[in-house]
Amino acid sequence: MREVFGTLPHRDPGDPPLIMAVQNFKGGVGKTTLVVHLAQYFALRGYRVCIIDCDSQASTTAVFGLNPDVDVHEEEDTLYPFLQHGGPKSLHYALRATYWPGIALIPANLGLYDAEYEFAARMARDPAFILDRLRDGVASIADQFDIILMDPPPALGMLSLSVLRAANALLIPAPPNNIDFASTAHFLKMMESTLAELARHGGAREYSFVKILTSKMNDQKSAHQAIKRMMDAVFPQDILNVSLKDSAEIDNATANLMTVYELTGPATRTETHKRCRAYLDAVGREVELLVRKTWPSHHRQLRKEGLL
Repeated sequence: MREVFGTLPHRDPGDPPLIMAVQNFKGGVGKTTLVVHLAQYFALRGYRVCIIDCDSQASTTAVFGLNPDVDVHEEEDTLYPFLQHGGPKSLHYALRATYWPGIALIPANLGLYDAEYEFAARMARDPAFILDRLRDGVASIADQFDIILMDPPPALGMLSLSVLRAANALLIPAPPNNIDFASTAHFLKMMESTLAELARHGGAREYSFVKILTSKMNDQKSAHQAIKRMMDAVFPQDILNVSLKDSAEIDNATANLMTVYELTGPATRTETHKRCRAYLDAVGREVELLVRKTWPSHHRQLRKEGLL
């Protein structure tokens, strides 16, 4: 219907595609959960979305219905061939349509981990190629999409560094507990020094926005509330207004390699589902606004809506 009435929210050709990495060097913070739900939220809104799974654990790939050990071949389907010297000239070979209209996927599997060793071995000899190869690959397909979401490994490795170079926006999920909060603070310090070093070797990289999202938030836990207040005080300009709430609905969907947006039938009529869907939609709306602010063609409409 949006296509028929000309109301699709696509960026204009002159607008830069939004290439967002959902990144934290610590695992278990809700990174993949955020990637898959944001992708489906944006697709439901009518945007053209691509997900690039850069994590050899391939959780995002599995959620989208591909068995990494059976359906994905490292020599044909993942980033791995592109990251080699003499590899393909673009990433088009790896793009796959998904069962979800509006979302394309570049999958991953365990073989992608070999790129970590190979990149590290070649870093001293050819730093420019190593740092910018992924960025060049993303640029080769970016004209087809409005939003590209990148799911990097939860570690400070060569692939994570490549993702930092390829992205033009960062979203950092951080649960409100002492360990994860401290880890996120260290991640930001480490990222600052890492970006400075990367700039020294390959030029500075600007981001349209860098935002922290409180993930796995449980309002019933006083410790979560206290740490959330601390996070708001420490990162007043950088933390999103909304939080991604901890919900059994997300856990139940994930157990079946699904998302909350995919659930149908009686399961969608429960109060738990409605609350969870509201939380996810709220996160999607706030991130969507950040995205639209990066597109000059949307500024006039944003001003009419009182959002700019």
